[in-house]
Amino acid sequence: MHRETAAPAGDPGQSPELNWHAHSVLIVDDEEGMRSFLERALKPRCGMVEVAADVESATRLMARLHFDLLILDIALPGKSGIEWLYELREHGFSGDVILITAFADMETAITALRGGASDFILKPFRVDQILNAMKNCFHRAHLARENFVLRRELAGFGAEVDGLVGSSAPMQQLRALLRRVAQMPSTVLLLGESGTGKEVAARALHQMSPRAQRPFVPVNCAAIASELIESELFGHVKGAFTGAAESRNGLFYYAHGGTLFLDEISELPLTMQTRLLRVLEERRLRPVGSEREVPVDVRIIAASNRDLAAQVGAGHFRQDLYFRLAVVDILIPPLRVRSEDIPDLMCHFMGLLTTQLGLAPLPYPHSLMARLAAYGWPGNVRELRNFIERSLILGGFPVDGLTARSEALAGPPDLSLEEVEKRHILRTLEACGGNKSEAARRLGISRKTLERKCAEWGASVV
Repeated sequence: MHRETAAPAGDPGQSPELNWHAHSVLIVDDEEGMRSFLERALKPRCGMVEVAADVESATRLMARLHFDLLILDIALPGKSGIEWLYELREHGFSGDVILITAFADMETAITALRGGASDFILKPFRVDQILNAMKNCFHRAHLARENFVLRRELAGFGAEVDGLVGSSAPMQQLRALLRRVAQMPSTVLLLGESGTGKEVAARALHQMSPRAQRPFVPVNCAAIASELIESELFGHVKGAFTGAAESRNGLFYYAHGGTLFLDEISELPLTMQTRLLRVLEERRLRPVGSEREVPVDVRIIAASNRDLAAQVGAGHFRQDLYFRLAVVDILIPPLRVRSEDIPDLMCHFMGLLTTQLGLAPLPYPHSLMARLAAYGWPGNVRELRNFIERSLILGGFPVDGLTARSEALAGPPDLSLEEVEKRHILRTLEACGGNKSEAARRLGISRKTLERKCAEWGASVV
């Protein structure tokens, strides 16, 4: 049961760490005076405030609008607030519910809290009491988002945050551009080959932006099955499809107030591209199976290792979505054009990986650095990192393998870069006995990227 406490200094509805205007509230009370009192108190503070006199009217509102919080009277005509609370939880509503009532005993309070009420307040109450209860609800929701993002990081969904390594001219230019773009709210499209560090650049944009204290949520669009990606991004309600036993929030929800990084955006199915475009334009989304639209406040950073303009021309990517994403497009330079950064990267990854693996660092002579600089690195920085990790595990640098790969890459002088890449990938596949997972690991690219390239070349692999 809510305990009456003295009001804290300042307005609880103006908490600096919480963005109250991002939240929507539904007030359900059959007393017109109470509805009016709460509406006047909350409208200047919250993004949206709606009122209803009974469960039927509230249900109609919830069918078309999203609410983060319900302020619900227990004594309502037709159906009590507690009865409706149990129904809401049974149907997957995960928002906070504050119950208010003029008549209650301890048993009623226990029943309400068991039904999933976030707080329980006795009438009459002061404005600061309801604001403090709301503040606690919003704070819990904020922590739940942060904990979800942290769990994804620990599960390996994100990369280490160590910034962009290298002092070459291309990297200096990239840093300057990222610093300039970071302060703007505009959508950004990062382009570049696999392994160049697009996610690192996206994290840098986020960390230098006004949203730096909010979540950064990376999503690899190529790693999610096409039939699940809408639910993964937008969430779903209970029973929306076979296997949806519970309602679930999407990644847009967990990125609220922060940045959503859509990697390999070119792999999105066309139907999903249409839905994403609508969200970008209207800043609202509809969870799968829901009739309610949910407001979203996220900055979108997208990335692709493919030529999206060419994909548009081929009919594989929507032109309107391409223009919506490419408000600012930034090309991440490949490692072969900034080979002078290899010593810095070697030092960076050696320190990082020796700590992670619990191994002693390896000395690397000048002759090795010369070979590394001469190598083409089709897997870019990711391939270099994998090479260093493999070297630490083996206890020495596999120089012969590196030489063989460099010679294989050399080929006739008139070969295009695409043909050099093709030869290298197919040779690696052959050396791995056709094992795609192992070949992708050695190359420093994803298995899906490897499969796509082989399909483009008509190569048959197991």
